[in-house]
Formats: sequence, structure tokens, C-alpha cells
Amino acid sequence: MRDWYRALGPLLRRLPAEAAHRSALWALAHGLVPAPRLATDPILTVEVFGRTLPNPVGLAAGFDKNARAFAQVARLGFGFVEVGGITPRPQAGNPRPRLFRLDEDRALINRMGFNNDGLDAIARRIESRPRGGLFLAANLASNADSADPAEDYVVLTRRLAPLADLVVVDVSCPNTANGRLFQSRAPLADLLARLKPVRGRTPMALKVSPDLTDREKADILELALEHRIDGMVVANTTVARPASLVSARKGERGGLSGPPVKEMSLRLLAEMYKAARGRLVFVGVGGIESGADAYARIRAGASLVQLYTALVYRGPILIPRIKAELAYLLHCDGFGSVAAAVGADHALQPA
Repeated sequence: MRDWYRALGPLLRRLPAEAAHRSALWALAHGLVPAPRLATDPILTVEVFGRTLPNPVGLAAGFDKNARAFAQVARLGFGFVEVGGITPRPQAGNPRPRLFRLDEDRALINRMGFNNDGLDAIARRIESRPRGGLFLAANLASNADSADPAEDYVVLTRRLAPLADLVVVDVSCPNTANGRLFQSRAPLADLLARLKPVRGRTPMALKVSPDLTDREKADILELALEHRIDGMVVANTTVARPASLVSARKGERGGLSGPPVKEMSLRLLAEMYKAARGRLVFVGVGGIESGADAYARIRAGASLVQLYTALVYRGPILIPRIKAELAYLLHCDGFGSVAAAVGADHALQPA
């Protein structure tokens, strides 16, 4: 397969990071990005959240915030796509510049602030998709100036749960005033109680931060199980700055993503998976840029994985490469499916 991004990628990276992202999204939305024609190994088929997906590799939230190109993005080879974050009212986000490349670290720092077109516009775009095809997740967030952030999630869930295959309650954004409000026990308990009557049968997951304290981890897990949440996305960007960072941009304020967060996200995933003891579906995200990275998340407990930052540096050809390498590793270790490898690094007793 020809890697056209090897030539185009450096040209895109000459643009400011946010302008390059807008250009890439526009090209995808207008069908200008060629899709790979490589077959996906059947071993990658996964059954999760009541659906059968062709593979476990998904696009993380933040790339297609406004649900303008999710169908075209899926044709690149993803098994599922998450759009958003979505707020009830349109939101401009934080002042520019707010997205920064750390080229030497193959990482990004963003302080976007949930800029998006708002619920009404995005819901209309999601409504137009054929049902039963692409597995689509919707990432939910509250407006930064909301007087009742929990009610924002209620409004979003009521409208989007009938339209999406999974709703992801994002309680882990470091870039808005109330982005991590619901990491605390009392606000999260209130939020989940208010969401229960409007969820319907649509699966729901919580997206958590890699910066949680031990107390916050225990509280979030306990409340997720108590309120019958279906899954957990582990993990969002971090406000930590690992000593390994070398880019001059490393001091920018915002959430760090890419390879520097790989190990911390993996450790948190393994910890939460073991504590959940089979009662939650986990989605592993943070620093995935190879089939080996995806395989490590699966063995640590993830049924699905997501990526975003790696696309900036490797381009769309990365997706079929990850799938091929992941299938190879599953075959080499004697697994007949992704599900058989989930949590293989742990010997768990059922709850």
C-alpha cells in the first residue's frame, strides 16, 4: 500500500497544528483521502456493547468533534469512531493557539476547551447516518459556563442515546473549568443517578483521567458498578509532564497525549481492569502507535483500543499496519480471537 502521507505529512506540519487538523478533516469529509484496500483478518472481529465490530481499533474523541467526517474516517479501516466532545450549546473553546505539536516526542498538548457546534447541529449530522453499520460513540461534555453541569449531561444523553451506539460521559478533560468536576465522589454519584432515567438501553461508558488519585479511582469504579455503567475509557490526556519530554513546547498548558502517556495509561488500565473483575468493558487509549501497543492494552484488559495523536505523525497507513501487526501477535500467541486475549496478563477470579 502506498504511503502518500510520507510526502504530504511534512507539508501539513508546516501549518499551525489546528489549521493542519482542519485541513485534514476537510479532506476526509470531501472524500479526498484514499482508503486502504487491505482485508482485515477475521481474528480481529469483536463482539462488544451488543454489536459485532470488524476490528477493535477506533478513533478517539477530539478528531471529529462536530461529526462532519465520521463515515469517511471509518473507511480508513477503523472498527469504530468516537465523535465529540459535544456540549448542549455551541462553544468556542479556549483562545488560540491551543494545540501544540511536540515533534521530538511524537506528542501533542491541547487546551482546546471543547470547541464544538453544539448538540442540535451535531445530532442532526448523526441522525443522517444509516443505522446498523458503523459503530459510533458520542463523547458528552458540559458547557464551560454551565450553571448546572450535570443537567448538561442529562440533556445530551436524552438526545444522543437513541442516536449513538455508545455514549461516553467525559469526566476527565483538563481544559475547562468543570472538566474534572465529576472526578469527586459526591458530584459523580449525583450525575450518574440523574442519567439513569434517560439512558435507555444504549450502553454508557465513563472516560477517566490518568491523573486520578487512589481515592478517586476507587470512588469512580465503585460508582460505575453501582449505577450499572457498561464501560470505561482509560485514559484521557494528562496534565503531568514526564521527565522524558524534550520538546521546547513541553511547558505549554493543557493535556498531553501520545507516547509520553503510554505507560501511565497502560498501568491505570491494568489496575482498573483487575479491580472491576470482569464487570466493565474497557477501552484503552493513550500513546498507541503500533500493533504491539494495541496488543499490550488488550492483554491488560481492553476489549477495544483508540488512537488519535499517532495519526498526526504516521498518517492513515498506520491503521492497517496496526491491525495486521495485532492479528499477527494474536496468532503467534495462540489466541483465536481478540476476546480470548483480553486480560491475559492477569489471573482474575470472577466477582
